[in-house]
Amino acid sequence: MMRDITFSNPELLYLLVLLIPVIAWYIFKNRSSEASLQISSINGFRFANLSAKYYMRHVLFAFRIIAIALLIMALARPQSTRNWKNVTTEGIDIVMALDISSSMLAKDFNPNRLEASKEIAREFIQDRPNDRIGLVVFSGESFTQCPLTTDHPVLVNLFEDVESGMVKDGTAIGMGLATAVNRLKDSDAKSKVVILLTDGVNNMGSIAPATAAEIAQTFDIRVYTIGVGSQGKAPYPVNTPYGIRYKDMKVEIDEDVLRQIAAETEGEYFRATDNQKLKRIYQQIDKMEKSRIEVKEFSEKSEEYLGFALIAGILLLIEIVSKPTVMRSIP
Repeated sequence: MMRDITFSNPELLYLLVLLIPVIAWYIFKNRSSEASLQISSINGFRFANLSAKYYMRHVLFAFRIIAIALLIMALARPQSTRNWKNVTTEGIDIVMALDISSSMLAKDFNPNRLEASKEIAREFIQDRPNDRIGLVVFSGESFTQCPLTTDHPVLVNLFEDVESGMVKDGTAIGMGLATAVNRLKDSDAKSKVVILLTDGVNNMGSIAPATAAEIAQTFDIRVYTIGVGSQGKAPYPVNTPYGIRYKDMKVEIDEDVLRQIAAETEGEYFRATDNQKLKRIYQQIDKMEKSRIEVKEFSEKSEEYLGFALIAGILLLIEIVSKPTVMRSIP
């Protein structure tokens, strides 16, 4: 067993040397001690059998020494190093392409499409600690808000800064996808994914959605597309002389284009009509994109001091209980 134990603070084991003079003192004390009751001759006791108490007094001292030694070893923090095991980790590269056009402020989601999308995306990120994730935002133009990173707190903070109006208004789906693909094309991950979320029809940009999908397919990038918006009409923000007002307008999402992108890249298209539906979509993508990568064997250290301390406590308890009872002696 001991060959499987290492100590985090091995220098404390030198304290065991102090037990040697204590043992030597005990031996010397017992050899030179005199009886409390003096008698003229011990001939009458010469053939008497020695009782168990005679030997037990030495056993109790041994218990105390062993207990002290175990406590010193516990302070040295023994650690087990024989827990070898294989583990797996989940890791893929994901770029989230988020539409931030003015229509994403429509209030058919709570509080609106953009804020709901940001909140649920943040939850998705926090549930995938081993993945590299990046963020691309687009409306009439597109740009990278955050490159691929495993520093998820930074990514989540950058999500906070995303708002409609950061770039020219419009819906450039092809540009958003192309920018996301550009972030993934040099990745050596086994699985490369784009999650593209939009609520409109492609009406701007120099790259057509179909062309961007072909580029994604070339680089073996899978694209999950999400159309965001309720069925029928929804309250959209409209600029008026009195400021922003909301007007019920028909929800138009280019679902045929989004389906085509997903099909060409072996992804899948989803339609989210409310917050809960959008959350379930992200959960579904999370389950589908678990790329398990095996990690080589490693040694896992675990603290073992509790066993040493427990045995020491039991030995000390036996000594404390025995002295005034079983081992009680006459002064």
